[in-house]
Order: sequence, then structure tokens, then C-alpha cells
Amino acid sequence: MRWGLIPPWAKDAKIAHKMINARSETADRNGTYRRLLADADRRALLPADGFYEWLAPEDRRQPRVPFRFTLAEGGPFAFAGLWTPGRLDGERIESATMLTTTANAVVAPVHDRMPVILAGPESEAAWLSGELDMAAAKALCVPLPAERMVATPANPLVNKAGGDEGPELLVAVA
Repeated sequence: MRWGLIPPWAKDAKIAHKMINARSETADRNGTYRRLLADADRRALLPADGFYEWLAPEDRRQPRVPFRFTLAEGGPFAFAGLWTPGRLDGERIESATMLTTTANAVVAPVHDRMPVILAGPESEAAWLSGELDMAAAKALCVPLPAERMVATPANPLVNKAGGDEGPELLVAVA
């Protein structure tokens, strides 16, 4: 599955860069996302164990400071996502986007938005359920309670796209 939604009407893959996430508050009013949100077969769980946001420094000449957000109890979780099949240049392509919501008190000092983190197995099952209509699916798209999350400074090497990879990036450096 490719990151960044490529709708069936897209002429090329460049649109994916503009569709890496979707505002949950307006997804039911956007033609592309509305159809996906309404169809349980187009809702997805995007597994993760954390996400990053960057704090802009007061001195704009300094690099942005990365923070890693995880569950307070640790372990994996699922973002609420949408996906669609499509074709580009005759080749089948499947792509996904994540839904976002307003930031909770843990994320807000760094960014005004955050991914929709489904609250647990029951919410995840409900998100995928065909019994959930679009309004009920949208109702699941709320900020995870702040007490369930923690933020930690992240290794500045995560600022370098295409750079180093590996578990050492999960360890902050002074």
C-alpha cells in the first residue's frame, strides 16, 4: 500500500503528496474522502507505535526540534485510515491516508493537529465494521485522551529524510 492517497480520478502520483492525511472534521464533506469514509471496506487500520511532530524554534535559524508521541503504556496502536484502489499508467495501485483531528493537551504544545488514534481493540473493530455508518465512523475520530499519551524529545537525525534508519533513531540524544 502506498502512503498518500491517489484517488481513482488522479492523472499521476504527484497528488499523493497533498493527500497524506485528511481532516476528520470535514472528511464527510469532501467528495474523495466522503465515499471512502462511508464504505467500511475503504476504512483501514494503520498500525504504529508512535508518531513525530516538530517544534519550531524561536530562532528560525535553528533546526526544528522533533518529538516522538507514544502511548503512555507503550505498545502498538492503530491510526484511523482510508484507502482506495486505483490505476496509474495501466498499473494497479493501492494507496492510503490517515485521518487527523485537533490536538490533545500532550500534542498541542508542538502542533495543533494529531492523527486519529483509535482508542483500542473495540474502536478498531468498530472502525472496520460495516454496521458503522459514516456519521458513526466520524464520531470515532476524536483526540485520544491526553493521559494516555507521552511526548519525548526525539533524535534530531529524524529530521533528515532518506538518512539513517534503525532503532537508534528512537533514542534521543543530548
